[in-house]
Amino acid sequence: MRGRHEEQEVMLAHVDIEGRVPKDHPLRTIKTVADEALQRLSPKARLMRKSKGREAKLSFMGHALMENGNGLLMDFVVSRATGRAEREAVPVMLDDARQRGYRPRTLGADKGYDTRECVRAMRNRGVTPHVARRTHSAIDGRTTRHAGYRASQKVRKRVEEVFGWMKTVGGLRRTRYRGVERTGLARYFVATAYNPGENS
Repeated sequence: MRGRHEEQEVMLAHVDIEGRVPKDHPLRTIKTVADEALQRLSPKARLMRKSKGREAKLSFMGHALMENGNGLLMDFVVSRATGRAEREAVPVMLDDARQRGYRPRTLGADKGYDTRECVRAMRNRGVTPHVARRTHSAIDGRTTRHAGYRASQKVRKRVEEVFGWMKTVGGLRRTRYRGVERTGLARYFVATAYNPGENS
């Protein structure tokens, strides 16, 4: 090769953000205000993503127990947004339903409920798990071969109508309250007003 050959010592230069943003820059004020606001928010709310590639938002989880035959909402619970909140709500909601005299025989649910612990909790309560199957499923052909399983998988999607109605008509797209208890109470009142015959 012609000319001189000089190797570059580093490919990328590391610049400290603190050194780059001047001390009197408006961004520092905004960051301070945002940090203070986040500290005042409910300590029980958690950052959660709805799907891959989406932003994380402070959230609570809402769980609905719907009767498959006519779409009646049997129970509604709000909990902290953890990675296992849906599966942890199943035994609580089934026990509450049993205390009120409702004896579900099957429970249709999406793939998020297809774990050994959740399926075991349903079976221990005498409920057949009609959950959508993952690749390595906790349920087998003994459950999925029946026509009732296929019917549950079709009907279980109606629970999304409940959440859609609560967000649009019920005004719960964004919570106005802090804490699981207050948010849960507001959602429970709105859930009480849901009637699939009149609202569909």
